[in-house]
Amino acid sequence: MKKLLCYSLSILMILGLIACSKPTSNTTNPSESANTTKTLVMCTNAEFPPYEYHEGSEIIGIDIDIIKTIGKMKGFEVKIDDIAFDATIPAVMSGKADFAMSGMTVTEDRLQNVDFTHTYQTAIQSVIVPQDSSIKSVDDLKGKKIGVIEGYTGDLYATEDFGEENIARYHKNTDGFQALKSGKVDAFIIDDQVAIALVAENGGDFTILDSAYATEEYAIAVKKGNKEILDMLNEGIDEMKANGELEKIIKKYID
Repeated sequence: MKKLLCYSLSILMILGLIACSKPTSNTTNPSESANTTKTLVMCTNAEFPPYEYHEGSEIIGIDIDIIKTIGKMKGFEVKIDDIAFDATIPAVMSGKADFAMSGMTVTEDRLQNVDFTHTYQTAIQSVIVPQDSSIKSVDDLKGKKIGVIEGYTGDLYATEDFGEENIARYHKNTDGFQALKSGKVDAFIIDDQVAIALVAENGGDFTILDSAYATEEYAIAVKKGNKEILDMLNEGIDEMKANGELEKIIKKYID
């Protein structure tokens, strides 16, 4: 009986050891296995170098680098939705996008529909004219045909200043500049860094007026009341300003 009992105890000990030696990797803590990285949708209009533009199949630029840096800091990934510029704010308002970042100027009209983050860049609206143009200052634009990008602040300001009848709207910078080259418009209003790039590509046939048309602030548009995303983006922008990363990204694209 003792032998039988000892034998039975030995069997139980062996089974116990086998059970203890089984791998524990199959027992997973759901909170550890779950992917905690969230994806936010950013809408933009990738026709605005150096802030956002296509390089092959990829969208790159100042805004893209900034938001990806904030994403790494705050633990989110970004899905970029390339749409028409005048559709970006409606996309945020409807919830199709979490935020819009497209070299977007903070204006009173836009503030009625969306909230804006802290400013991350100051920009200038510039006027491009042919080298031999009689237009020498912003005042000379009165009565002239002016090309703008639809929905941009250049469009809003110029329509108010010079009248609807003098405005020609385009959806792409290249289309607006081509209209200037072909003589369909007398001047083309666009953000300064875009203007510099367009003039540089065309061998001195065009020039930028010395006087700026307008100075404005760029920020990220967020759905009204979405304090969680607004605060997170503000924290990211402030941290990038403090550690010099924001200035580094801007200098990467703007010499």
